[in-house]
Amino acid sequence: MDRRQQKTRTAIFSAFTSLLAEKSYSKITVQEIIDAANVGRTTFYAHFETKDDLLKELCEELFGHIIGSAMDCTHTHGLYSDGSAPESVFCHLLQHLQENDKNIIALLSCESSEMFLRFFKDSLNELVRSQFINQNRKANTDIPEDFLINHISGSFVEMALWWIKGHRKQTPEDLDRYFRAVIEPII
Repeated sequence: MDRRQQKTRTAIFSAFTSLLAEKSYSKITVQEIIDAANVGRTTFYAHFETKDDLLKELCEELFGHIIGSAMDCTHTHGLYSDGSAPESVFCHLLQHLQENDKNIIALLSCESSEMFLRFFKDSLNELVRSQFINQNRKANTDIPEDFLINHISGSFVEMALWWIKGHRKQTPEDLDRYFRAVIEPII
């Protein structure tokens, strides 16, 4: 993708994110996105077939970056750019949320948050599978793997939402410690 195309996509994502902060997804029209991004209809449809495709790609970009960087143990930036990446993948995810990259907190707490929370949870499933379930699962081996993955991912998303709604009073390190204390006994 060339620089001009990337600039257009960024403008569309930004416009869409701003509109989501103001009203629910179902009430946003393609025309409103086009107007806010200052692009033509043909340009919009050259990048996205539908508003649903735009939503899907926005989520893939946001959560793909966060989850991908959490799986890359050498990845450091933002809050911990001067040090090493956190030891816990969950702490790493929380630090990304705290950085609020691409205004993700607004998306996770907006009127249409249930869509973003579902994408977030689905994105976490593979991370949980690779980092925890497939590593050294010692406890509860009679519990189906997909049940454990769903439980851990869902619990993490709910914890993150609780943290966001509580104005992020705890540090990512504290939350990570709480979360691991609760989930480690089950895996």
